[in-house]
Amino acid sequence: MKTLDTPAMCSLGFVLLLCVASTCAVNAQTSNVLPAPRSQDEKMAWFREAKFGLFIHWGLYAIPAGEWKGKRSPGIGEWVMHRMKIPVKDYEQLAQQFNPFKFDAEEWVKMAEDAGMRYIVITSKHHDGFALYRSKTSPYNVVDATPFRRDVLKELAAACARRGMKLGFYYSQAQDWHDPNGAGNTWDFGPDENKDFDKYLREKAEPQVRELLTGYGPVCLVWFDTPRMMTPERSQRFVEIVEKLQPATLIDGRLGVKGDYFTTGDNFIPDLARDDDWETPATVNHTWGFRRDDEDWKSPGEILFKLMDIVSKGGNYLLNVGPDADGVIPKPSADNLRTVGRWLKVYGEAVYGAGRSPFGEEFGEFSAAQKDRNGKPLFLVRNDWRCTTKPGKVYITIFNVPREGLDLPPFKNQIRKAYVLGDPQKQEVTIEMVNGVRVARVPRPGPHATAYVLVLEIEGDKIER
Repeated sequence: MKTLDTPAMCSLGFVLLLCVASTCAVNAQTSNVLPAPRSQDEKMAWFREAKFGLFIHWGLYAIPAGEWKGKRSPGIGEWVMHRMKIPVKDYEQLAQQFNPFKFDAEEWVKMAEDAGMRYIVITSKHHDGFALYRSKTSPYNVVDATPFRRDVLKELAAACARRGMKLGFYYSQAQDWHDPNGAGNTWDFGPDENKDFDKYLREKAEPQVRELLTGYGPVCLVWFDTPRMMTPERSQRFVEIVEKLQPATLIDGRLGVKGDYFTTGDNFIPDLARDDDWETPATVNHTWGFRRDDEDWKSPGEILFKLMDIVSKGGNYLLNVGPDADGVIPKPSADNLRTVGRWLKVYGEAVYGAGRSPFGEEFGEFSAAQKDRNGKPLFLVRNDWRCTTKPGKVYITIFNVPREGLDLPPFKNQIRKAYVLGDPQKQEVTIEMVNGVRVARVPRPGPHATAYVLVLEIEGDKIER
């Protein structure tokens, strides 16, 4: 029998091997969908553990970076098309300039990891209608419409998978300034009420959400936004798509119907603790998408206080960065986040998987006389310390170290031991009774310039008041 090891057959075999390898790689990435959780608690478990996530706003708007034809655009960077009423045909030209040769998915994920963040959410399609992945639904995407020609989400999903980072996608389901029937663009396409909004939903938004849930491995959450014109029936269609394709995927609070968790307003932190699952989306400066004129960065101390304030009230902190047009996360924001990450390496036990404060008086109180700009009683914030918990443990993160010791709020449990988190010897902190108040003689100055954590090991799993 004649053998088949001719050059032609060897070449064919090599091609077949490449095809098989490629198919296996794709299948490995796309078929890895998590099973349906057995309960809502099981579904929310990773979210409750994570506490700290990275938001990324990136798109064509990074090119004008807050300016159009020599004029400064007011407000946030990703809204430049809307604020400057840029015609679709003009804004589309940005795609031909989008070539972020410095984009490195591995570096982005590593930065989030260094910052102590446990999940990433990136804008797959923002209000301008441009997709950061190869969409079969619309050619207005990073692969088909730009010289870059690389699928950003696929590279980011692969980097997240390698480093064990959870990945979610922001998707603007209602506003789409590029589509004639999407909400928001009234300067090109007329009033929203005259548009065939369901045509846009069925022909673009819904198919693109299906693409995101079938082409990029397990998706930890879908972050919908600005539910204009989203009736309960329209919103429910998206819920059904998510539940059918990836039943373990969370839905945020801005779809138009109740999601798996509550989403606060941008940069808003509740005055008091909440009993439900919730998240604060926030910026490291004053914009989400990159603006070259905004360098007012939150300091590591500000970020750290907001993180502990949010976690102590039962929420998650989703903190945003806006990469520039080259694909680089601005160095000051990355440096500040890494500083927070170094703190979390020592004190993260008080954050990850920790429960809300059992007290509340440490947050502050409503003023009896002063009112805010909405005419409501002004909340007078206290910022000396914040408290988180785990079974049998109370964590008090101290920002202002008192000279005469820390007065502990009243509770019935006995304190078995008190020490500073991160101290390998767990040297005991003295607790004294002063006029009926337990006082912790905490170190001054503390072991960290910004804040440190006092651990109270107590009798019983939780505080009794």
